[in-house]
Amino acid sequence: MENQTIIVTGISNREFLERHARPGRIGLCGGSTNVDIAIRRAQRHLHAAGRWSDWSHAFIFEGIRADGQHWVVESDLQILRKHIQLGAQENRAAKYFDEKMFPSLAVLDFGLSEAQVATLLREALELVANRERYSLRELVGTLIALRKPELRAQENLLARERSVYCSAFVQQLFLKAGIDLVPGVTGKNTTPEDIARTPVPHTAYQLQREVALGKISQLKKKVSVHVRAGLRNLKRRKASR
Repeated sequence: MENQTIIVTGISNREFLERHARPGRIGLCGGSTNVDIAIRRAQRHLHAAGRWSDWSHAFIFEGIRADGQHWVVESDLQILRKHIQLGAQENRAAKYFDEKMFPSLAVLDFGLSEAQVATLLREALELVANRERYSLRELVGTLIALRKPELRAQENLLARERSVYCSAFVQQLFLKAGIDLVPGVTGKNTTPEDIARTPVPHTAYQLQREVALGKISQLKKKVSVHVRAGLRNLKRRKASR
């Protein structure tokens, strides 16, 4: 299998996922919340031209369950009404049907064997059962390493036991199945963009819509304005001291 990207247009998030979700495949999404925007912006250090990443989160498809729904397993920070989920968890893929919340989606197919898929899902459920936590601390360590590339091959500076964020969760599980998605980068420094760029042979199905591209441009401008304003305020404060 050679790497190829198939661009998909003209369908909804739901149609896209129902068409391409399969057990063991990786899902990538680019969210529109402030946290998602910050993660996408931070990954600009991986691009020579400083372009923002399209991706802020990664997860693995489990397949269709007894309820007739596609399910995913992931490490996520999810705040619901009167309920907070932090860490390894299972969710219906329907959470990604919202096109305003998730304007960018992709599915990566590595052509895994049944044995590799079984290993992925078994190890994933082990992390869910053990309540592996979502690690904001490690996420900060990864952001530090993005600014200093020499640190990416080393252990995450803020690594903790029994903690893992989304893309590190995916990389950890694939390593269990004998596949290193991001050679040269330690598991807990792995980003969604790293997974999107993996050299491991695969087919990537990417949902693309003009509305999403326009919205991303607007968000970039908005963030840039806030950053410049913040820098001006800092300069004024220093000058007044």
